[in-house]
Amino acid sequence: MGRLVLQALDIAFFTFHTVLVLFNLLGWVVPKWRKWNLATLAATAFSWFVMGIWFGWGYCLCTDWHFQIRRRLGYVDDSPTYIHLMIKLITGANLDPNLVQGITATGFIFGLIMSLITNLRDLKSSRRQTA
Repeated sequence: MGRLVLQALDIAFFTFHTVLVLFNLLGWVVPKWRKWNLATLAATAFSWFVMGIWFGWGYCLCTDWHFQIRRRLGYVDDSPTYIHLMIKLITGANLDPNLVQGITATGFIFGLIMSLITNLRDLKSSRRQTA
């Protein structure tokens, strides 16, 4: 694969993964997005906890593929997670990876709880309207 393609993939992964993280956190806010938000949270949980059985807790397929591309480009990323890498690239701060994982897990739990609450509320509301 040519360097130009790898660079384009690097940018595409940064864009996609950042949008996915933001959507997981806030997708529940827009009623039309709520079911998709719950689906992406479920996919994230599957990657972290089910695939994580074989690849390590918190395994992320997007991060794995992205980091493979970055290694092929010659980057030496010492960040263990995508969120850690983003914080480091944006702010220059090399935070404790455990702190970043804790914040990430807290954000995920928040997004999941809000998505479950809003999806259940929408389901109850639609059942009342059809009854």
